[in-house]
Amino acid sequence: MGLQCGIVGLPNVGKSTLFNCLSNAKAQAANFPFCTIEPNVGVITVPDERLTKLTELVNPKNVVPNVIEIVDIAGLVKGASKGEGLGNQFLANIRATNAIIHVLRCFDNDNVIHVDGSVDPIRDKEIIDTELQLKDLESIEKKIQKIEKAAKVGNDKEAKKAFEVLTVYKNHLLEGKSARTAPVAEEDKEYIADIWLLTVKPVMYVCNVGEDDVNTGNAYVERVREVAKEENAEVLIISAKIESEIAELESYEERQMFLDDLGLTESGVNKLIKAAYKLLNLATYFTAGVQEVRAWTITQGFTAPQAAGVIHTDFEKGFIRAEVIKYKDFVHYGSEAACKEAGKLSVEGKTYVVEDGDIMHFRFNV
Repeated sequence: MGLQCGIVGLPNVGKSTLFNCLSNAKAQAANFPFCTIEPNVGVITVPDERLTKLTELVNPKNVVPNVIEIVDIAGLVKGASKGEGLGNQFLANIRATNAIIHVLRCFDNDNVIHVDGSVDPIRDKEIIDTELQLKDLESIEKKIQKIEKAAKVGNDKEAKKAFEVLTVYKNHLLEGKSARTAPVAEEDKEYIADIWLLTVKPVMYVCNVGEDDVNTGNAYVERVREVAKEENAEVLIISAKIESEIAELESYEERQMFLDDLGLTESGVNKLIKAAYKLLNLATYFTAGVQEVRAWTITQGFTAPQAAGVIHTDFEKGFIRAEVIKYKDFVHYGSEAACKEAGKLSVEGKTYVVEDGDIMHFRFNV
């Protein structure tokens, strides 16, 4: 679906190391600011145990997993909103993404230089937040200037409403808060749709910790959790150092043994990819046959015709019905034929809202 998560953070917080682990597109991971200049884009497979299980049951000729795009964006410094450092480039790159993965340094290491000389994840978060908020404030004020006259003079109700909504956003940003938490009704968000605000994007905070803190976190992580709670944002603990060590292991068995030794059930990278998928408000449905078992990416809340359209636009245009089997039923009975026999295949029409994990077959006519 072409949706992207952008990884952001101050220089030397570990975001490029994480990106290296996420993707085969290697960003330069160096111990100095601005080592990542052009955004690196990684097309990354979404780990899904359900796809693995369906593959075991169906034994298809081909298997196609879901993917998402992760973008490693140049390190930002104070003054980016005014074009300092790589500011203009950073802001343009993040504007093109759909969600933000904000990496925060939550470890002490005298050998890794911090751009501000000390470790403080809340300060680091606020530096980036402030730069993005300043840029959004600039965008809001420009739009207000365009509609202010029409809003204050005459009977242009639409302009008046737009002015009211934009003023709410402006005051919220002036308080040092991001647009995503502004007290604005869902239907009123259309008034900012054309200015592509940066801080309206959903965000997840990734706390990069040392090896000893990967299971429990630390005081830095607790501070991040407190702040993230106010934004209703998710916090993920990860150790970029551990992930880079896992990435060097060649076999699945070696990686699992390494994780077992650390008391971990899953790599941080896998957790991060899954969390990014969720952050983008995505869901998965499957098609399962002997030729191919495939995971398809849809937006949460898609109807059956919209889901069919992800395969091909003709499927949506000529949609007749969808045949649906729930994942748990497919696993329980072991095959499509057995599910049919047990009455576990339902026929759904145009208003059916697809559930995450549905196994679907579409009937259409064009």
